[in-house]
Amino acid sequence: MSRDRLNSTFFERDVLEVAPDLLGKTVIRMLDGVRSEWMISEVEAYRGEEDLACHASRGRTKRTEVMYQEGGRLYVYLIYGIYWMLNIVTGKPEYPQAVLIRGLSEIRGPGKVGRVLHIDKSFYGESVVISERIWIEKGISVPEIKIADRIGIDYAGEYWKNMKWRFFI
Repeated sequence: MSRDRLNSTFFERDVLEVAPDLLGKTVIRMLDGVRSEWMISEVEAYRGEEDLACHASRGRTKRTEVMYQEGGRLYVYLIYGIYWMLNIVTGKPEYPQAVLIRGLSEIRGPGKVGRVLHIDKSFYGESVVISERIWIEKGISVPEIKIADRIGIDYAGEYWKNMKWRFFI
């Protein structure tokens, strides 16, 4: 196991700390014995049942169950019947929060991220702390982090839509 792999302590913090700290980190994906690496370049934070843009805003369901577990687990879901979205659960158990990985190196858009990493439903609940298929390692130090509104969440209302919880480099 890599000594540069991020441990559970990293992920068990609040999503608004973890999300910007993920920028510049490296996603490692092992597929058919081949190791591939990408730098995380854009993320978006979703924080608790009170956040109307967060899937947990409707409470605990079969779909969101993993968000109520400890930080470091993967929350993946399918949108438009095509794209698997890759999220990393953060924080302590029973307080649902997650970071959506929106961009990697030259890959922009969460649907493309899921495709390039070959994400599917088998990743649901997997821990990046111990996984042999996907994990995150220390990366580069990011000199400047940009912030902006989250994307594609008009349904959440003006207040939640305008949260500056998208971070990118």
